[in-house]
Amino acid sequence: MLAAATSTLLLLTGYTAASSPPDSRTDAGLGPYLEQELDWGACEGTATSTADAELFANPALECASVEVPLDYDEPKGEKAHVALLRLPATGEAEGSLLVDPGGPGGSGTSFVASTVDLWQASPVAERFDIVGFDPRGIGSSTPALDCYTDDEYDAGAAPRFGVVYDITSAEQAAELAARCAEGSGGVANLVNAGSANVVRDMDILREVLGDDQLTYLGYSYGSQLGAMYTATYPEKVRAIVLDGAIAPDLTAPEFRFSQFAGLQARFDDLAAFCAETADCVLGTDPTAASDRLHEIVQPLIETPPTADRRKVNIWDVYVGISGGLFSQAKWPDVIAALTALEAGRADEMLALRDRFYGRTADGGYALDLDTNIAVRCMDWPRLTPEENTALARRLGEVAPMFDLDVFTAGEYHSECEAWPAPPTGDEPWLARIEDLPETLVVSVIGDPATPHEGGIAMADALGASLLSVDGKQHGAYLLGGSECVDRVVDAYLLDLQAPPVGARCSL
Repeated sequence: MLAAATSTLLLLTGYTAASSPPDSRTDAGLGPYLEQELDWGACEGTATSTADAELFANPALECASVEVPLDYDEPKGEKAHVALLRLPATGEAEGSLLVDPGGPGGSGTSFVASTVDLWQASPVAERFDIVGFDPRGIGSSTPALDCYTDDEYDAGAAPRFGVVYDITSAEQAAELAARCAEGSGGVANLVNAGSANVVRDMDILREVLGDDQLTYLGYSYGSQLGAMYTATYPEKVRAIVLDGAIAPDLTAPEFRFSQFAGLQARFDDLAAFCAETADCVLGTDPTAASDRLHEIVQPLIETPPTADRRKVNIWDVYVGISGGLFSQAKWPDVIAALTALEAGRADEMLALRDRFYGRTADGGYALDLDTNIAVRCMDWPRLTPEENTALARRLGEVAPMFDLDVFTAGEYHSECEAWPAPPTGDEPWLARIEDLPETLVVSVIGDPATPHEGGIAMADALGASLLSVDGKQHGAYLLGGSECVDRVVDAYLLDLQAPPVGARCSL
């Protein structure tokens, strides 16, 4: 999942320390990549959307690009380019803080540009360059991975995600794989999109940025990248913060189960909050709120309303609700959108859906949905249609806010069923490893997307310090408004001062 300020859909990817890539010092043929000199310049002209263009025009920001092998087995072959955006340290820089906001599919360059005011007020930015990066295929990095156009996502013509993707035949799965290969410039670009390659890219970035050891902040899925880096290159770790940490000890179906249980728990909380008002759209009995939600969304199945010249379908509504559950501060927006929807107005719900996907006013999507699929298809062991259909039904049962009649009506095929190469990941994606450098896991107890139990398991697997945070939000550092959280993380990033056992903060 992306950080709470710019929410996006987190979907687990697979990795195992046993199959970790080799140390870059022993990788034959990587010398030219490690010896690159960055050409920092103005960021104008590097943005991929009009919204980013305005943010990137900030004269305080600098941009550059780093070459990496498209395929690490053929380092002299085709190259990919990873985009960087830097806020230089206000004092004498002691190194770089590399930042990833999550996803898969989130842009680190956009994230840093959109949060630059928060960084400029942070003591970390006095001593470290803040560097956001776009993992391969995302944002300004190339080659771009494209399966469907933004207009097709607007129209609901691309695969839609409810509890699983709405792919109901082998033919649809084959069409998806073919479209992705054609739109992404070939099969090689698709099959090299996995997380293991991103981690190897991160080590090249570290070297090119001039840091002997990596200082890193990863939110949500970005926590997986940081954990993988720690397991792969332990001697090159200075400080790693994993915020909204995901569970490393669960299979992909188990993790999804935990996520949907978390969403349902937050929906139940929202329903109880709403029920405090006599005219609550979900009714005054929170235990009946899921059934009441089904009544509200049922008419959309036959007659989707229109807003912003777009039809708003039931899939859009559930995305909007789910995104609103990522932060307790957004609960009133969800209630208002449901109230308007029942009255026949879909504009507020569409706005929630667009906010979740990072859709901009000009119709661009900040979350790279196509790269999200590509990464998962290379990382995630694949389910048979029977397994995928059973998973959809189980998820619908653990999260009854989702209408079972809609999301479990037929047989569902994996979106990765016809992908042109087998996945490279395994489950569980990270084993417990001894004698790793000390890292810091930040986990919100009421996180709806990456449940707190996963943060505990991540800290245990890495032997990391754990900061537990009371609240109901996805992600905490810098974005949660908690001086306590920021103070603990700052102390670790700046001076490697870990919090005491049992450390706790509140949002």
